[in-house]
Amino acid sequence: MDCTCLHSRLSTKVLVHNRRRSQPPNFRNLRCNPQLNLTSLDSLKQSCSGLALELKLRSPSKKLCPVQAVGIRCDHPQNADLPRYYSRKEKKPFPIPIVELRRAARDRMKNRLPKRRVPPPKIGLVIKSLVPAAYNVYNARITVINNLKQLLKVVTVNGCKWCNEIHVGPVGHPFKSCRGSQASQRKGHHEWGKTVLEDIIVPLESYHLYDRLGKRISHEERFSIPRIPAVVELCIQAGVDIPEYPTKRRRKPIVWTGKNEFVDADESELPDPEPESPKPPILTEIPDPEVEPPSSAEATVLLAEETLVAWEKMRAGANKLMKMYPVRVCGYCPEVHVGPSGHKAQNCGAHKHQQRNGQHGWQTAVLDDLIPPRYVWHVPDVTQPLQRELRSFYGQAPAVVEICVQAGAEVPEQYKPTMRFDVGIPSSIKEAEMVV
Repeated sequence: MDCTCLHSRLSTKVLVHNRRRSQPPNFRNLRCNPQLNLTSLDSLKQSCSGLALELKLRSPSKKLCPVQAVGIRCDHPQNADLPRYYSRKEKKPFPIPIVELRRAARDRMKNRLPKRRVPPPKIGLVIKSLVPAAYNVYNARITVINNLKQLLKVVTVNGCKWCNEIHVGPVGHPFKSCRGSQASQRKGHHEWGKTVLEDIIVPLESYHLYDRLGKRISHEERFSIPRIPAVVELCIQAGVDIPEYPTKRRRKPIVWTGKNEFVDADESELPDPEPESPKPPILTEIPDPEVEPPSSAEATVLLAEETLVAWEKMRAGANKLMKMYPVRVCGYCPEVHVGPSGHKAQNCGAHKHQQRNGQHGWQTAVLDDLIPPRYVWHVPDVTQPLQRELRSFYGQAPAVVEICVQAGAEVPEQYKPTMRFDVGIPSSIKEAEMVV
């Protein structure tokens, strides 16, 4: 009997078990049979490229093919899990566990490695190579806001009146997931209403620092210092000049006089600064009364695709800036601070804040802390509402991505795993019960 084989590009190996010998198993390559038509494996190869299928036999058989293991790589896994939901009583985990940080510190002390070069932001300078990236992030944010204002004229977004959950679609979803006030009396049902742009893009604000290396903001100064969007503050510290929010720009590194004390270097000996090249123009938001819906269906699709490009550009650029300009987040509440160390304002109202006297538990922030994605349920067909019994078959996506997809844009590859784009949805409840 001829042995089965896979496509010539797939790796096929034979695992032969021999009880008489104690040697490790031998691996042999099989020859491919070109007359065999493997439609199922070919389709699996196209959709998945890293799935491991393993078949073990107790003893080799002459009649059966000795194919024991088939390896298929999978670069884009399906049915990926969403980020874990942390309740208000839990503290956010550190991006790098404390155990690994302590282990790295012990290794540095043991090996006595030389100190790394201090990055320019720690000595008061601006990284000139990241200034264009800061302008791109700022303009991408304005582009996303302006485009979403126009897309909301043609795409319906519903919001719950009792909790912060939103749903993109003509009708709200029927799932009992409300955690708002009096949710037990409504048995978890949502009461859907209208939404605004702030429900889609969470307005996270932080204190604007005139000098990012100056003294930490005290509790008494919490009302005297302006607060602006955290992404805008990150762009300002990275080199964006906005007349409404001035900031201090140094031309020479600071001089440390103590562990936490420094003085500015004397810049009088430096020559006059050369005229800088014209910087990129800064976009402005469109006022709400001047927002107009797209003129046609083609214009809507182009606007949705432009919004997706700007969304990814903003997130990628902000992630690049966060590697050089530190951003802090409270482990108990969503408070964000852009700077080397968090402020001292005692305005944390999270779980057990009385034990901390309202102080924040600062830790290193990640991209989702600075730009929350706000996941919503993905609607495969807008004409058919979601069914409560088929909840396990539906996926989720960020609200901005779902709005653009319903407006006609193509689904990005990186969001297909969480959206479960390739998962078949049963046509009835009886068919869903038959799924194992």
